[in-house]
Amino acid sequence: MYKTGLFFFLLFTGSALTAQDTGSDSSQTLDEVMVRAFEQNRQSRYSTAAISLLHPALTARHTKLSLVHGFNTVPGVRMEERSPGSYRLNIRGSSLRSPFGVRNIKVYWNDIPVTDPSGNTYFNQFALNNFSSIEVYKGPAGSMYGAGTGGLILLNNFTRREPGIQIEYLRGSYNTGALFSTIQYGNKQNRQQLSFAHQQSDGYRVQSAMRRDNFSWQAALTGSDKQQLTASFLYTDLYYQTPGALTAAEYATAPEAARPAGGGFPSAVAAKAAIYQQTLTAGFTNRYQFSTRLKNATTLYGSFARIRNSAIRNYERRSEPGYGGRTVFIYSRDNNGEAHSKSVQLLGGAEFQQGLFNIQVAKNRNGQPDTLQTNDDIRYTTISYFTQADWLLNKQWFLTAGISLNRSQVNITRLHPYPVITQKRSYRNELAPRIALKKFLTEFLSMKAALSRGFSPPTVAELLPSTGVISTGLEAEYGWNYELTANYACLGNRLQTEITGYYFRLKEALVQRRDLSGADYFVNAGELRQPGLEAGVSYTQSFSNKAIDNFMIRGGYTYSHYRYGSFSKGTDDFTGNTAPSVPAHSLSLLADLVTRAGFYLNGTWYSAGRIYLNDSNTAFAAPYHLLGARAGWKKTLKKKYPLHVYAGADNLLDETYSLGNDINAAAGRFFNAAPRRNYYAGVALQWISEKKK
Repeated sequence: MYKTGLFFFLLFTGSALTAQDTGSDSSQTLDEVMVRAFEQNRQSRYSTAAISLLHPALTARHTKLSLVHGFNTVPGVRMEERSPGSYRLNIRGSSLRSPFGVRNIKVYWNDIPVTDPSGNTYFNQFALNNFSSIEVYKGPAGSMYGAGTGGLILLNNFTRREPGIQIEYLRGSYNTGALFSTIQYGNKQNRQQLSFAHQQSDGYRVQSAMRRDNFSWQAALTGSDKQQLTASFLYTDLYYQTPGALTAAEYATAPEAARPAGGGFPSAVAAKAAIYQQTLTAGFTNRYQFSTRLKNATTLYGSFARIRNSAIRNYERRSEPGYGGRTVFIYSRDNNGEAHSKSVQLLGGAEFQQGLFNIQVAKNRNGQPDTLQTNDDIRYTTISYFTQADWLLNKQWFLTAGISLNRSQVNITRLHPYPVITQKRSYRNELAPRIALKKFLTEFLSMKAALSRGFSPPTVAELLPSTGVISTGLEAEYGWNYELTANYACLGNRLQTEITGYYFRLKEALVQRRDLSGADYFVNAGELRQPGLEAGVSYTQSFSNKAIDNFMIRGGYTYSHYRYGSFSKGTDDFTGNTAPSVPAHSLSLLADLVTRAGFYLNGTWYSAGRIYLNDSNTAFAAPYHLLGARAGWKKTLKKKYPLHVYAGADNLLDETYSLGNDINAAAGRFFNAAPRRNYYAGVALQWISEKKK
């Protein structure tokens, strides 16, 4: 199947790896895409950073309740959802340490860090109308963004300005429903946006219902030609049930069931297993242009998360306030006044984050906290100093060299049980360099090489796992990444090809384990060798004076050959084994057809190979293949009321598959079944203001 799929992929398809914006204008070319990562702020053609750009139109090819399908179109990226609202995001292997939440990936929203100081991100706090584009960078980004070996995600807003009101409503299988509303108003000097999203679902499995209410506000105020102030506020109230993992026998018999009682522990239903999550993030960024060559951007923010986790073995309550800031000074000298042709750019800056957390763990009595077991105060502090230089020579050679100095410190005070004890851990000052070189060999062909080092100390959830044992003995993982990329574009950029080969050698890799009760804990796995290949081609064609307006076909292929180096635990030797959680092969194919009359048809294929589920490679999840389709109609009424009606289906082949496996689980409880064939339909209406000044 993979040989056949790869053959057609190389002939006809394209990839999200090419960083093309696939919004309403699917004919937009690669050169028009602007890259903001690493403060390059230039067209992707002239950037040394390999960025994949996801537009909400791509992430919403299926139901807008989930970002999973959109992220899985990007080679090297894998998103999982164990139950509605429970995300895991894997960039080149990082899901090895993410049983809950997103770890080892740095995430920013409108320049505000939403990754806490310890490296954990509540990615499920976002709704699809909280941003207008997503930049994904794969590999260590520590030269400018601190800890994290997985990658970088920038969630951006205000990249498009359409003053007016938009409302969208959808319904689907499993009592799925969603309402999205957005209001944009103001002018170029004072832009503001309000958004609200409500989402709910009963879920495919027993004990997998979810509800999310999300509110955001953004504003951009231009005070003068030299200064701009942006402010952002995000609040999310999320509730989702956790059905628990199944054994292979339970998964084969009733994949929709929740975890049953066993081993002295109640069932997921009896424990009322669920997570109650409220998150708030607020911050502002001030940009000031001192002169034509020198400018500064400074961000200050505060955040708060309140988590209650009613689990099978205990009841956890977390209070997580945090604050911090980031400042960057940039000196640039333009060549002939062309914004993308800066011959020299120098920058320097710093980022500071601190979290003051409290975690209380009690026994779970029918979904309510009972006897207190532990009570811990945690102070986690990180600081990063960074500098970077960019050179552009004759629009042919592009060189970026950057380095950061980083420090992390954690202080844990156990208040209960008595006596009070305090444990501290300072992780050594880590240098994280990055060098990238790009060369245009011809007008259509370019090559890019990059060398970078990344590191990632353990998160609070890893230092204080659900076993309740303080694990300050865990080491920070670190490693060097080498990669080479070839880009080829022709036919006016309608045909684009990109192939990347990389080798990431990770040492002291953090790996998740689970005990018989389902509690997770973590160990350092010695060495992990991660060579891989990411490839893609895309083709877009527009038509004139015909019934068809445009046609797009694209796809992506990922090969991951991840193996343990020297890794022994007790009498078990895992040296040479395949690292669990990552399929060796994955393939995505997308095709869109848009007519002049406003009708369109989307088709999506995603396939993943065998996934090993434990370090010993004795258990695996079978390969699966997902087919999705959506049809719709768009029409602008009276020139200012765009109307959009659509309907679609996911998993048309009705596959039984596990999306979000529990890695290294005791008693073989690995499997979390994803929904079978399901359907949805929606309608969106927009009013565009005539005042756009």
